[in-house]
Amino acid sequence: MRIEDVYIWDINARWLGITPHQLMENAGAGVARVIEERFGRGLRIAVFSATGNNGGDGFVAARHLSFENDVTLFLVGDEAKIRSEEAKHNWEILKRLDFVKIRVLKDSAHIKELDLSGFDVIVDALLGAGTKGEPREPIRSAIEKINEYAGRAKIVSIDLPSGYPSTVRVKADFAVTFQWDKDEYEGFERVVVKIGYPKELYNIVGPGDAKFALRKKGEHKGQNGRLLIIGGSEDYFGAPYLAAKAASYLVDLVFLTMPEYSARRIGDPNLILRPVEGSNFALKHLENVLTIAEKVDAVVIGPGIGVDENTKAFVREFIRRCGRPMVIDADALKAIAGDLDALRGKRFVLTPHAGEFRMLFGELPPAGLKERAATVMKKAKEIGGVILLKGSYDVISDGKTWKYNKTGNRGMTTGGTGDVLAGIVGALLALGNEPLRAASVGAFLNGLAGDMVKEEKGENFTALDVAEKIPNATRWALEF
Repeated sequence: MRIEDVYIWDINARWLGITPHQLMENAGAGVARVIEERFGRGLRIAVFSATGNNGGDGFVAARHLSFENDVTLFLVGDEAKIRSEEAKHNWEILKRLDFVKIRVLKDSAHIKELDLSGFDVIVDALLGAGTKGEPREPIRSAIEKINEYAGRAKIVSIDLPSGYPSTVRVKADFAVTFQWDKDEYEGFERVVVKIGYPKELYNIVGPGDAKFALRKKGEHKGQNGRLLIIGGSEDYFGAPYLAAKAASYLVDLVFLTMPEYSARRIGDPNLILRPVEGSNFALKHLENVLTIAEKVDAVVIGPGIGVDENTKAFVREFIRRCGRPMVIDADALKAIAGDLDALRGKRFVLTPHAGEFRMLFGELPPAGLKERAATVMKKAKEIGGVILLKGSYDVISDGKTWKYNKTGNRGMTTGGTGDVLAGIVGALLALGNEPLRAASVGAFLNGLAGDMVKEEKGENFTALDVAEKIPNATRWALEF
């Protein structure tokens, strides 16, 4: 697991109803338990906390340790700068306790005067995983003071040695880290303790995933995603429009390439139309459309494109020759069924429902979530890409891991919501997300927008209603 996953899990845990107060309590209690298991009780213990959540874990650890040990809490910084509500709450508890000694150290001069020679254990709760660069004063002086006693007292860091990975870091005997080890951690001993995350967080998609997927990169037009939608035919023009409309809320530029026959029906000034002649796509349009694709960051192909044999040949050849990340949806899935070699070496997301999954792979996905996930993961590994299997719970896999999404409702069985989903996933690809994250967060936002519509209108609504709720869904996720 990565450090980034810590933030995602914390946000998603809160979405599931697990409060930051619970997590901080469990973290601090876990640290205290490890210290007593390793070193016994009746100890003199110094806890150095700063004003962030790592310091809050230290406040909780100090309280738990105080039951059978002599504890002094050193707050490095100004108590007015304690940031989170849960850290403030635990600080206020400590201040009401008579058997925990507290010293507030606001500047480095006070720290340099400290004599820690009487302590058996020093707990480092100064800095967490989110800090960058070398520590600044007064925390730098606190790290240097702790290190003076390396080898004389046992030094235990919470999550990781403060200052890591810079050269100015606590020389910890070990760190107590939470729930899982992190890929970025190396060069120091870790003890992993559970803090109450449920198993669902390994796989569920939530607002934490969305926060990272929706990050903007630039301040100029086109820097935050350019997407091409390829779809439409003599029979359909609404499907590609719905995909493009959905995407237009997330990226800077959406190009919509359709046969001119159906393009004439589109009058949305937010979309850039690039029509091709005739009523359906055919191989004669290939070079022109590939040229347009070279100017974008990602492509969605398939909504309403039809199943004319010439069109299917166009789709297969486009996929073979396109170098951009792609969402392959709807009729495009029918075009590549039986010719999955066209996907070799590509970055893509397939978006089948159960029937299309059977058409592609010759079997219906199982009903149970874990069994369904195992089948999707197996097929994703075989084809070397991402599969987003739509259903009451969407299941997404890149062949190495799997995610599932539980937003959405029965009203979304209405025609066109799959096109909205394709547009969202394509937009997230255009924003630079890896296909697994784009597909997972796309499913989450699509279902969330549908849930917001249901709250207003009940279960009778249209796909356009869902597309128009995307700004509300993204704002909710970013502010969660």
